[in-house]
Amino acid sequence: MPSKPDWFASIHLYDSESLQIKDIDRKARKMKWEDNVRKVVPYVAGEQPNKANMIKLNTNECPYPPAPGVRKLAEEMDYDKLRLYPDTDSTVLIKELADYYGVKPSQVFVGVGSDDVLATAFVTFFDSGKPILFPDITYSFYDVWADLYRIPYIKCPLKDDWHLDVETFKQPNGGVIFPNPNAPTGLFEELSTVEEILEANRDVVVIVDEAYVDFGGESCLPLLEKYDNLLVVQTFSKSRSMAGLRIGFCIGSEKMIKYLNDVKFSINSYTMNPLSQLCGAEAVYDDEYFVKTTNDIIETREYSKKKLTELGFTFPDSMSNFIFASHSEVDAGLIFEELKKRKIFVRYWNKPRINNHLRITIGTKEEMNRFFEALNEILEK
Repeated sequence: MPSKPDWFASIHLYDSESLQIKDIDRKARKMKWEDNVRKVVPYVAGEQPNKANMIKLNTNECPYPPAPGVRKLAEEMDYDKLRLYPDTDSTVLIKELADYYGVKPSQVFVGVGSDDVLATAFVTFFDSGKPILFPDITYSFYDVWADLYRIPYIKCPLKDDWHLDVETFKQPNGGVIFPNPNAPTGLFEELSTVEEILEANRDVVVIVDEAYVDFGGESCLPLLEKYDNLLVVQTFSKSRSMAGLRIGFCIGSEKMIKYLNDVKFSINSYTMNPLSQLCGAEAVYDDEYFVKTTNDIIETREYSKKKLTELGFTFPDSMSNFIFASHSEVDAGLIFEELKKRKIFVRYWNKPRINNHLRITIGTKEEMNRFFEALNEILEK
């Protein structure tokens, strides 16, 4: 009888008498490959309901459509070009962003939403083996990425007034990231605070996530001239009304952007589709429309603060396109469920310190008034 190869013996038991093949414990073999799987607790995105006459105030989308030129480009796009690969360098979009923000194109990196930009930055810059630092109450994707990429981290507790505790960001670390304004609190940290954190962390990369900065905050981009370890990340999903096209970008030193591109091209060269590149450039170009819509949202936000105060809510002084509100008498979870029954969707987390708060995206004035009418009904019960 011919001898069996070594690999055969490792898969089956061979009975030389009956020439029958006996299975090894299949369950054990199945578990063996699972032992080598990278297991993570995934990020849970905000609910995306699709109901008639609903009011969607749960994912911080812009309540207004993109700039008129974006619609025109989308309608007139030559669909035959979709058979071709897109520009790997996103030249048109990057040039428009560089011109708008007064930097070199070599200082700009774009990705499929700011999540893609941030995830690439985590892989690129947080590789020391030392724990990175970010707030304990913040964008919940940060700890997901850290776990995914096996990056140790320390959550720095916010102060009782929801602001960053700068001293906690002065401990030894492998990198720092925080949003400004923060989410879900909406609070903006003055540039002096940002610079204090930068000054204490010159030997690591500091990422400032400015997804909401256009709603009344001040970008820390001017600090790039002084700190070559600063990376500023922004998005088109909020103030530029383009969450559906997934466009994010960051600005930093030329050296930092080169490192980001090295990692990006090691994973996927074609991340940005041609429609996103062209429409993104047009959205940046139409600054008049951008200013008008952001001002409209700011006006409605300030109006909403007054209405919420009248209804007995308290909240940090938001500088974003949402309000992080808590009622003194009625549980946030109850309000959340009652609003859902009325097809009004806000964001709620059943987590320590924030389980009696609702994050309420600013919609149109009409949407907010319908929201306040529903709140009145709920609170009067």
